[in-house]
Amino acid sequence: MRVLGIDPGYERLGIAIVEKRENKDFLVYSECFQTSKELDFHERLLLLGNRVEEVIQTHQPTALAIETLMFNTNQKTAMNVAEARGIVIFQAIKKSLQIFEYTPLQIKIAITGYGRSDKNQVTEMVKRLIATEKRAMKDDEYDAIACAITCFASYKVQNRK
Repeated sequence: MRVLGIDPGYERLGIAIVEKRENKDFLVYSECFQTSKELDFHERLLLLGNRVEEVIQTHQPTALAIETLMFNTNQKTAMNVAEARGIVIFQAIKKSLQIFEYTPLQIKIAITGYGRSDKNQVTEMVKRLIATEKRAMKDDEYDAIACAITCFASYKVQNRK
């Protein structure tokens, strides 16, 4: 199984492709795709959709694991991130990917075993759970990888039932 993990955003979109082979998770690809603040929001959405479509075509995942939104005090930002999520989900549906959505709490529990873990704890556990590239990676990439790993963990539990 190959999973496209997404940490949604419209300024920075965390993208990861993680594959399960021989009962082990392997990072196939990851990036933090950024759009310019200078662009109109609709142009940014188009760029996000095009990039996700390219990644799906190149890496052929079978599923999408995407983080759900936690509403914060900035409603405009939350709405824009929701629209970015919609673009990603649309691309996944176009390519017939299975879609799995996880709350930040579910991801933290799956990765660290503790729902109140901070970003640093999640990042450190991701580095222990899967070999990552030897380059500087943004939090968004680690969050996308964590989301994909969560998919494997929960998928295994779902298939036992």
